Amino acid sequence: MAPDPRCTALRAAKERKGISYTEIAQKMGEPEQRVIDICTGTATATQTEFDKLAEILDVKNAPPHDAAHVTK
Repeated sequence: MAPDPRCTALRAAKERKGISYTEIAQKMGEPEQRVIDICTGTATATQTEFDKLAEILDVKNAPPHDAAHVTK
């Protein structure tokens, strides 16, 4: 299974913004490891978590979905 494109978009946005996982976790009110797991694709985020991450990282457009990606 291919990585979730949302995770790829979040990782790229994190790099562009120059923000650390620690800073993101503090803004979300979540443990840093949870944020790392979501951004690296090792954990499945809730829609609420993805929405909050997108807000923090200024992601405006949803990443594309295709048949190779499974979304929940």
